[in-house]
Amino acid sequence: MAQIAWLGKKSPFCGNVSYGLSTTEALRSRGHQTHFIHFDNPRSPESSSTSLLANDPEVSLPYLIKSQVYTIPSPRAQRELRESLERIRPDLVHASLTLSPLDFRLPDLCQQLGVPLIATFHPPFDASLRNLTAGTQQFSYQLYAPALARYDRVIVFSQLQADLLVRLGVPAERLVVIPNGVDTELWKPAQPTDNSLKLQRVRRQLGERRVFLYMGRIATEKNVEALLQAWRMVSPQGCQLVIVGDGPLRSTLENAATGTDVIWWGYEADLETRVALLQCAEVFILPSLVEGLSLALLEAMASGTACVATDAGADGEVLNNGAGIVMSTQGVTTQLRTLLPVLRDQPVLTAELGRHARQRVHERYTLSRNIDAIEQLYVNLLRSGSLAA
Repeated sequence: MAQIAWLGKKSPFCGNVSYGLSTTEALRSRGHQTHFIHFDNPRSPESSSTSLLANDPEVSLPYLIKSQVYTIPSPRAQRELRESLERIRPDLVHASLTLSPLDFRLPDLCQQLGVPLIATFHPPFDASLRNLTAGTQQFSYQLYAPALARYDRVIVFSQLQADLLVRLGVPAERLVVIPNGVDTELWKPAQPTDNSLKLQRVRRQLGERRVFLYMGRIATEKNVEALLQAWRMVSPQGCQLVIVGDGPLRSTLENAATGTDVIWWGYEADLETRVALLQCAEVFILPSLVEGLSLALLEAMASGTACVATDAGADGEVLNNGAGIVMSTQGVTTQLRTLLPVLRDQPVLTAELGRHARQRVHERYTLSRNIDAIEQLYVNLLRSGSLAA
């Protein structure tokens, strides 16, 4: 079993956080010793330094700014990271990249310590560059490519993402495609006999109307405004749109979207409640302009929810050939104006789409499959004994 130093995020909640927590928990369940290193300022003088114990499963690094998108570490964070790695003496370092300046310094640090370094590279993208947001994300890929070329291995979620990085100069042999995965025993359709308190509470709050749901950040790249515009134009009778999440555009969009058929649920920290929300939803809609491989989309699919998403990032690949409905990132409002009445009038179609979605997750996107691939990557890298130049 390997001793792994995992560098990632625990807050604020985002896909990166979900990925890190679920992956490290699964690795621990398989016997690996995982030390989670993340940015978290001490709350008291007694906790003003990192742990001195080599077997401490968690290490906090100080930061100046932390958001869902990026992190600015404090000046002493790099020193404390080095000291933590020297104490832990891991077999390898796995960085779930946090869009932080430390990401660029890790290759030198790990080379000096003689420790193999793996990255998981999360930033969303649209390989076709069909909008301004996609162009902005392309810049982050260009910025990261020289550093990623110095990591021993870089995990990406799709071949499209790998091809983009190869075009930007990252050697193909350093890239490993391992799609996201979800726990299908956690994310699953509600059964007729399921009377959990969380599910009952969510059902009471949502009422009798059919539920169309968005779950994720409320930010420009997620294109929630296009969904709201289409919803206002169609106003599907007997249906409600539930927006779960938070972000910089929430207050603006919430003030503009008034009406009893739009529910602004807000950020939901409780896992069981998020599961219940997806179990209550008939349709999940993800109108993003850019994506990586959306965990929220996979969770909705595993829950047996009919899914509609754009072809940004790898999401179109996930839903193609009958597992869902794929839109272009261009003209999302117009496409949804056509789709929403169809989904409203065809409950048999939504049920069938939900069944195919869950089947697709079972075939390709389970957490166990994901962890199998990560474990094999660890084994291969440790056996090779070679570090990136």
